[in-house]
Amino acid sequence: MKFSKPLISGKLIQRYKRFLADVRLASGEVVTAHTANSGSMMGLTAPGNEVFLSYDDKPSRKLAYSWEIVRAGATLVGVNTSLPNKLVEEGIPLGVIKELRGYGEIRREVPYGKNSRIDLLLSNGKGKCFVEVKNVTLVEEGKALFPDAVSERGQKHLLELADMAKQGHRAVLFYVLQRNDSKVIAPADHIDAEYGKILRKVAKNGVEVLAYQAQVTPEEIALVERVEVEL
Repeated sequence: MKFSKPLISGKLIQRYKRFLADVRLASGEVVTAHTANSGSMMGLTAPGNEVFLSYDDKPSRKLAYSWEIVRAGATLVGVNTSLPNKLVEEGIPLGVIKELRGYGEIRREVPYGKNSRIDLLLSNGKGKCFVEVKNVTLVEEGKALFPDAVSERGQKHLLELADMAKQGHRAVLFYVLQRNDSKVIAPADHIDAEYGKILRKVAKNGVEVLAYQAQVTPEEIALVERVEVEL
């Protein structure tokens, strides 16, 4: 996924109210950017971190700036949680995700489960594949971890995927690592032990767990390779 316009760099002042961040641009101007990430963004929100913002001044938008990327040490990390669905949707027809080849139809945000919507519903002449996509930004000691905060919603999604598998459908949990400094992902048991417990259970009962790493640059974010899932 290529950014339609060049991103604007700045220095993070603070993230607050989950969805807002104040950023000082190179010009010295301080702007408020929308932060499309409901997680804790652990390890990414230190004041002074270099960040990259997109800009769209459509009248319908409350904030013209959106926080897209942050630099964590030598690594660029994509923080916009609306992008992973697009990355997976783009990667399927391109053949990047070999495990999901062969599906001719892709539908987004299809109602299923208990008042939920599946991120991607794939179908072909042989059946349906329910794909729940998760954005991963936390890395500790070289290992990517999910979630970065207690996630009852994430637990619910795991159980609903298990229900689809029980009904005979293919069910896939797909982690997108929007950073390139880890080749393995594991559940963050020290943050949400219940999530890890449920994940291991559903993985033994028909839910496939895939993880792909994305290459993140200020010009483009794209899936590049599969990484190991450690359960």
